Amino acid sequence: MRHHSRRFRLLAASATTALVLAGLAPTLAGGSAQAQDGTFAPRLVTVDTPTRADKELLQTLGLDLTEHAGHDYVEVVLHTGADLSRLVDAGLDYDVRIPDLTLRAAQNNKVNEEYAAATLESPLPSGRDEYRTLADYNDDIRELAAIRPGIAKRIELPHRSLDGRTVYGVEIGRDVQKAEDGRPTFALFGVHHAREWPSGELAMEFAYDLVKNYGSDDRITGLLDRARVVVVPVVNVDGFELSRTDGGVIDLREADGGGTATILGTPGNAYKRKNCRIVDGQDTPDGTCRAGSATSPGGFGTGVDLNRNYGGFWGGPGASDMFADPTYRGPAPFSEPEIQNVRELVSSRQVTTLISNHTFSNLVLRPNGVHPDTIGPDGLPVGNAPDEEGLKALGAKMTAANGYRNIHGWELYDTTGTTEDWSYNATGGYGYTFEIGADEFHPPFPQVVEEYLGSGEYAGKGNREAYLAALENTVDTATHAVIKGKAPAGATLRLRKQFSTPTWESSFTDTLDTTMKVGSRGSYQWHVNQSTRPVVMDKLVQITEDEPVRTETIQGGPTTIGQSVDHPFSVTESGIDVLQVDLDWPTPDDMDLEVYRKNADGSLTQVGSSGNFVNEKERAEIAAPAPGDYVLRVINFASTAPTYTLTATLFDSTLVDSEEVPGLIENWTMTCEVDGKVRQRESVVVDRGQRVRVDLSECGRRR
Repeated sequence: MRHHSRRFRLLAASATTALVLAGLAPTLAGGSAQAQDGTFAPRLVTVDTPTRADKELLQTLGLDLTEHAGHDYVEVVLHTGADLSRLVDAGLDYDVRIPDLTLRAAQNNKVNEEYAAATLESPLPSGRDEYRTLADYNDDIRELAAIRPGIAKRIELPHRSLDGRTVYGVEIGRDVQKAEDGRPTFALFGVHHAREWPSGELAMEFAYDLVKNYGSDDRITGLLDRARVVVVPVVNVDGFELSRTDGGVIDLREADGGGTATILGTPGNAYKRKNCRIVDGQDTPDGTCRAGSATSPGGFGTGVDLNRNYGGFWGGPGASDMFADPTYRGPAPFSEPEIQNVRELVSSRQVTTLISNHTFSNLVLRPNGVHPDTIGPDGLPVGNAPDEEGLKALGAKMTAANGYRNIHGWELYDTTGTTEDWSYNATGGYGYTFEIGADEFHPPFPQVVEEYLGSGEYAGKGNREAYLAALENTVDTATHAVIKGKAPAGATLRLRKQFSTPTWESSFTDTLDTTMKVGSRGSYQWHVNQSTRPVVMDKLVQITEDEPVRTETIQGGPTTIGQSVDHPFSVTESGIDVLQVDLDWPTPDDMDLEVYRKNADGSLTQVGSSGNFVNEKERAEIAAPAPGDYVLRVINFASTAPTYTLTATLFDSTLVDSEEVPGLIENWTMTCEVDGKVRQRESVVVDRGQRVRVDLSECGRRR
């Protein structure tokens, strides 16, 4: 995980230190924590899941699982005492990581206020220095389209939200006001989960970046000449409006006499996850979401988890069929209007690359969402994605820019009904989930700046460079297909495909329907996805098991505040998937962890770090560590702990068995239309990386 800049740590510490000195230091390591009024404090805990069976058990408890997980842990939000009881009754061990999320939100708001007060204009493309509200997003989209209408236009998605709101996006590209002209599309989404504010911020900043720099930055100009970009920063508009509104009013105030700090406000919906479906399968009058959410602590019990509602693998592992569960999948695939919006947008364009932003965990996740040896609805193991090699390679380019881990979705934990599992398997366009940030759902705003622009060894890169790498993949003809030929000038060409897709319980009918307009020269070139969907292609089923290869434990201490201690560690094994380093200590103090690779000349290159807040233990994960010597550096930031424990564990994915499963070949139906009438129809079979010529001259002859 990435280490926060020291500037950010000092800002955050100003709020935290005051609370600790006031005697409000929270209880750790499995102890209970209460809010200041004596009620249960919503908290973030790390649940030990040393085996796959433990993760599967955890997913049956109806708890609010985050996207922060590893080989042997999953972080969970406990909203109520009943949540805690279910966890304890299941016999799963846990540690408290953030004892009071309300207090944390208040601390973060204080840091945000200090940053905004001290910052005239941030380094972000928009210059923003604080989180946007929903109204801010809508205003920014409108402004971008007004400033440069030749390359940016506002799009209004067809389905209003359950509370009656319109969902807006922005489409960016050269001559964007003109009809589709055969260029491929990069789609970027944010805020499927209401509480994940940075996911929308980074999407919106990338839109600003493109619009601002088109014409002056050669790289951006060249990419927007060859592609279109569609950004929808807030998919879950209702949930975000509640989360952002409630989360923004939690404030720290001093009690009478200036002694004990108190909190003004309650968490309300600050940590809401789902959308505003109040009654399962039924619509309710517009504007009733807040009242309906009040019946559930944190608003997490009502609604549909939008990132479990997509049709791909809908209803399988990692998605609940119980309405009150945080991962409730909905009564049917694509039942929710917000997800219908995304489906229709992707289905109407040739989206060759897609990213769905989330928080948190510093991960880039790729299909599939379930373990390869999971038996799918067809009775066969799901296996790896047919394009595993290409998906992994692009993931590596993106993680080289942002420092995240490049892994399969199932390596977090099993999920089904997610954005990229549907989009990739239905269209063939590469799809990913970004889990932005190391620590929490909506951290202090300075961290958003760092996540976009990069910091430390990733300074000047970050997610900005990762998104640009995705946009470069969008136009790379090696990762999609091209159809070209002659056709009447001004004719409308259409590629269409309708098919039945199995869910875990039945099936649904899906349709891809895209068009382009032929230019004045009477020839066309259309960048498209392959004709055969990945879900029905040949696949190699590999059954693997993640096993610890070796564990080494180091006892250290005492240390001096402000000093660090280096411990040597050697990776002698080849082909290791992950080096996981954990730092633990017995008192509620603040220590940090950094991991370095020792170079041949004796110099050190940082490969991992963990710099959490006070009271939080540290963990760094290094993907695919090369054999060699490493240094594990323990930094005493503010700790009087007499000892500490450093644990280094190497994990490897062991191949148990493999099998080749034959697939199908599908075609596009291509038509040429003049004056609304189909004059020529062709069947087109095309593979990824292939170019085919289809002559549509017949379409121009009078009939």
